[in-house]
Amino acid sequence: MSFESLGLIPELLKAVEKQGYTTPSPIQEKAIPLVLERKDVLASAQTGTGKTAGFTLPILQILHQTKKEGRRPVRALVLTPTRELAAQVHKNVMDYSQYLDIKSTVIFGGVNAKPQIKSLKYGVDIVVATPGRLLDLIDQRALSLGRVDILVLDEADRMLDMGFLRDIKKIMAMMPTKRQNLLFSATFSKEIKKLAEGILHKPVLVKAEPENSTAEKVVQKTYRVDQGDKIEVTIKLIADGNWKQVLIFTRTKHRANKLSEKLVKAGISSAAIHGNKSQGARTKALASFKSGAVRVLVATDIAARGLDIPLLPHVINFELPNIAEDYVHRIGRTGRAGASGEAISLVDINEVEYVEGIEKLLGEKLSSEIIAGYEPTAKLAPNKPKQGNNRNQNRNKSRNSKPNNSSSGGNNSNRRNNNRGRR
Repeated sequence: MSFESLGLIPELLKAVEKQGYTTPSPIQEKAIPLVLERKDVLASAQTGTGKTAGFTLPILQILHQTKKEGRRPVRALVLTPTRELAAQVHKNVMDYSQYLDIKSTVIFGGVNAKPQIKSLKYGVDIVVATPGRLLDLIDQRALSLGRVDILVLDEADRMLDMGFLRDIKKIMAMMPTKRQNLLFSATFSKEIKKLAEGILHKPVLVKAEPENSTAEKVVQKTYRVDQGDKIEVTIKLIADGNWKQVLIFTRTKHRANKLSEKLVKAGISSAAIHGNKSQGARTKALASFKSGAVRVLVATDIAARGLDIPLLPHVINFELPNIAEDYVHRIGRTGRAGASGEAISLVDINEVEYVEGIEKLLGEKLSSEIIAGYEPTAKLAPNKPKQGNNRNQNRNKSRNSKPNNSSSGGNNSNRRNNNRGRR
């Protein structure tokens, strides 16, 4: 199978060739013809398999072939949950459209809105945006969605997790009822399927990988360790292995900052990236990590969506996510596009049940090891209540927690909605 056989026009084939792509990935092979046929698509594919090109290439072709003279109304809208993902998708749009007369822009919070408003002034064909800033600019009458012909929800699972459902519904109400809808997601949960039922019209279901699968070439390990030893163990693993590029996940912003500071004190260059960081700081940290100037990038889940890091060899779960599906997405940062990678999880006594939830989701056991000198000493309390491993349990816990509960690590959905504009 070649890109040409998928029905793409010469201008796009030239752009694809310039990017070094020769053979379409499974998700591209399945999705591109369907989008070109103007079908609604519900697609799930493992991260790193080329989802973005799977919808971007056919959308560009449709816009090119149906382009009319005169002012450019927004005809395609791509919604993403995070700034980093919005920036990455827009970069792909720019790369693929370089031989076409198609204009695009990206809109997200955390930066001055004036340049974004200016980019919209003379009309654009495609807008890539996060929901919060998009609604802000619509309120300022900087753009209209009245002519949108194609809507894409990218990483829809994360948008639901971040509390964007209400914003998504507001945005959809501003668009024509008759339009093409594409929903792409790293995982297929019940919530995603329910969302799809309310958006998509006779959708074609596309799965490039088994649901909630992990890359075959990712070696997964867990190390049992006490919480108080995790920082030392992290430093030891990186130093002893002489690892040059490591992405570490924490559950909270505070822990990300603390871990990054400890790594720097140990002589390991590091930067933290999370929702409280300015967009400039986040962009600089990611650029330094990609270039090799920084060996370790410590990130929270919210900041990590859209991190496109080719050939990333190591991922460490400093703390396991309390939503099993997020584990799949985290370790999907490595082992991308057929490359090998290693995903290590540091598991304390209170996270053992999270491991069980992950194993149930994956349908396989994760190997468990103990590092000499860091043998765990903590024991599970006899009557300790079980912790929620699924998405619904976690959401109920968030709803019932007090607003000032700092131990939630920023997972409270109300707080997410209140912070909408910053995204």
